[in-house]
Amino acid sequence: MENKPRRPYGRRSTDENRPDRPKTRRSYGKSEDSPKPRRTYNKQEDSPKPRRTYDKQDESPRPRRSYGRPESEDRPAPRRRYGKDEQSEKRPYRTKSYGERPQKDYGGRPKKDFSERPRKQATKKQAAAEENGLVRLNKFIANSGICSRREADTYIETGVVTVNGVKVTELGAKIDPAKDDVRFNGTRIKGEKKVYLVMNKPKDFVTTMADPHAERTVMDLISKSLCPERVFPVGRLDKATTGVLLFTNDGELTEKLTHPKHEIRKIYQATLDKNLKKEDFDQILSGIELEDGPIAADALSYVDGDKATIGLEIHSGRNRIVRRIFEHLGYKVKKLDRVYFAGLTKKNLRRGAWRFLDEKEIGLLKMGAFE
Repeated sequence: MENKPRRPYGRRSTDENRPDRPKTRRSYGKSEDSPKPRRTYNKQEDSPKPRRTYDKQDESPRPRRSYGRPESEDRPAPRRRYGKDEQSEKRPYRTKSYGERPQKDYGGRPKKDFSERPRKQATKKQAAAEENGLVRLNKFIANSGICSRREADTYIETGVVTVNGVKVTELGAKIDPAKDDVRFNGTRIKGEKKVYLVMNKPKDFVTTMADPHAERTVMDLISKSLCPERVFPVGRLDKATTGVLLFTNDGELTEKLTHPKHEIRKIYQATLDKNLKKEDFDQILSGIELEDGPIAADALSYVDGDKATIGLEIHSGRNRIVRRIFEHLGYKVKKLDRVYFAGLTKKNLRRGAWRFLDEKEIGLLKMGAFE
């Protein structure tokens, strides 16, 4: 077997036909006789290519780009301004003119006065029903003390009310209380007796039938055993106001005593935080302007010479009217007591007590002869 020459690995061939190349070694240092110059990253003054610098130099300023506007040596290119410029001309928003548009004048319309507005007259049909003694069914049920008129309408629609054995579901039906047999859930309804009582309202009681947010109401002071009828207060007194308060289940009398056109007389005694000045005294009598209209007292006087305790007579029934009169002039009402209402006083009544009116007082209220 013929021996083949072995291929050398890692050893240089010594073939005579192949010329020897000089063995060069890369130099990483500085050598003067090196055939290839070493690349340097340091700054050299004799470098053929200048290095780019980003530092500001006075002798070679960086040229600025021009956007369509030629630059000159005297005037540099202006910068774009995004704020307000005093010298810049304002471009009008609308160049097209449509002429002057006429405006509607609302100031010349006269203001309506509802204070002396006449009440709506009853129709001929309603007047004839009143003459014949007919009343609305819901009013008859409410006057019996079972519920309110609105609740009575609900009971009528559900069919639990019968008139002479026939179910009535029509709202607005009228009956004759003297002849018709009205029943609620099979129980006959009788017209409730009209009652009238007066109370000396104490402080911290709310004048309302029911209020879930109020701790105490004036209805808590009326005993159900002594007055089983369903009565309600006539008018309102503030929680902090004391004095005369009327209760009844007579709707017609309540409307008469609370309607502004009847001008029911009321007298209050107010205790102020300071003496009432003479100019303010005269101003209350002549009239002042509040946010809901003008108001003036019918009579005004000092109580027992005390200029901080004022007696005031007024016919208006606006909300908190007495307190707002004095607050408008810079006074604070520390105590307010109503001593007179529609001919009634709190004589012989302690705070929180009440009593029934006698026949004479009831007659005067109905006739309006208490003035």
